Amino acid sequence: MAGTMVEFASNGSKTAAYLSTPASGKGPGVIVLQEWWGLVGHIKNVCDRFAAEGFTAMAPDMYHGKTASEPDGAGKLFMALNISQAERDLRGAATYLLGQSSAKKLGAVGFCMGGQLALFAATLNPSVGACVNFYGIHPNVKPDYSKLSGPVLGLFAEKDGFVTPQVAKDTDAAIKKAGQQSEFHIYPGVDHGFFNDDRADVYNKPAATDAWRRTLAFFRQNVK
Repeated sequence: MAGTMVEFASNGSKTAAYLSTPASGKGPGVIVLQEWWGLVGHIKNVCDRFAAEGFTAMAPDMYHGKTASEPDGAGKLFMALNISQAERDLRGAATYLLGQSSAKKLGAVGFCMGGQLALFAATLNPSVGACVNFYGIHPNVKPDYSKLSGPVLGLFAEKDGFVTPQVAKDTDAAIKKAGQQSEFHIYPGVDHGFFNDDRADVYNKPAATDAWRRTLAFFRQNVK
């Protein structure tokens, strides 16, 4: 089902977001965090897919209206991300979504830049009780894993030139060293962005299907 654009309070200002709700009207809340392209159709579709599975899903617009269709433009938006503003937006998104959710805890999931932001969101908000990190990366976003309030599921790609398998393993180890629970999977033979079905150059249906199955099971177990 199709969602709608909403606004939530973010430290005195307003930030836009795409909100998709299940047929029941209200389900467990999941924050969906964008790739470096911005709040584009693919991310909205992910929200709609969560809603079809019974969740209330919301994707905050972390670029505040800007999007990119080419890597050069996306890279500029990626590096220009205001981390303080991102922190305010992530806190505000969690507060807003809790009011739309049927559960006491939220999930956070993100892709590429959004994977790192999902980890960040889970360290900022005790209400975020589960995090799914799809090949997360951002050099300026540095989550304090000791502040996680729930487990982390990591989904990475063997052929990823941005987030190598070793980086994924190091992240997994750092989360565990902080006393937190994590489970990471590295999909063989696939590239960064393998979940994005709008990108034929990297999309891998078998890996994406398995990752979606794992994500749904993880949230159903931990977002209550």
